[in-house]
Amino acid sequence: MIGIKTYSEVYLAVRKTLREAGIESSDLDSRLMAAKATGKSVSEFLRDARLYVGDDTFENQMNDMMRRRLEGEPVAYITGQWEFYGLPLIITEDVLIPRDDTEVLVNEAIELLKAKGANTRVLDLCCGSGCIGLSIAHTIRSAKIVMADISAKALSVARQNAMLNNLTKNTTCLEADAMESPPMLFGRFDLIVCNPPYIPTKDVEELDISVKDYEPHVALDGGEDGLDFYQAITKNWKEVLKSGGTLMFECGIDQASSIADILRSNGFSDIKKYKDTLGIERVVTGKYITSI
Repeated sequence: MIGIKTYSEVYLAVRKTLREAGIESSDLDSRLMAAKATGKSVSEFLRDARLYVGDDTFENQMNDMMRRRLEGEPVAYITGQWEFYGLPLIITEDVLIPRDDTEVLVNEAIELLKAKGANTRVLDLCCGSGCIGLSIAHTIRSAKIVMADISAKALSVARQNAMLNNLTKNTTCLEADAMESPPMLFGRFDLIVCNPPYIPTKDVEELDISVKDYEPHVALDGGEDGLDFYQAITKNWKEVLKSGGTLMFECGIDQASSIADILRSNGFSDIKKYKDTLGIERVVTGKYITSI
């Protein structure tokens, strides 16, 4: 048995290297990479970690993924998968990696829909991976969710994630440009949820290398002041809300007050702000009473 390693020995060596490189998520990253390399879930890998490795394949894969991680590539892109709101998601370089902050938006959307009752219709605009719309669809089974994005590649990921989570019956994917007026026959919605690009253009190049060099800039750059999408969506998409419907935005640090002003100036009322776990105002909502 001299020279033969267990899965655990290889995994622990990778974890040690990541930890020594100062990667705070070294424990999680190494587990996710090991699971990917073995084709198992994390719990299945940990269960079998004391087994001996049959050849060099596992160690070579782990070393390759470790190299990419050390260069700054996020583990979600390395493994092609992530978890959000308890749902497994396929993640590619065509979509942003879902953040925990976005759970604030999902939580508030779900609470609003519960109060509205059955058969609600929701638009997830700038849907990316579909993480927001699918989380709502999974929790509120009676809701009908339309997930829209300008990127055909992002929509392909959202469709795959809908299939992966058996949510194709109450979700639909449609291509649409959030900066333009809604396409014909989009219908009306009780709720529009949106996590748009909101990083000011000048700040994109100052982001951490794991974001700047790997995540799609089209999903990050919100224009000169970061508010371009909020302005356009509030103006152009309010007419697809049912009377009394709600527009719900995620936003960046120190943007909530500006977004509240944008909503107010476009005829929205009952403006509310919601904080994340760090006390940052992360979600802004407004209600729109239509004349139709």
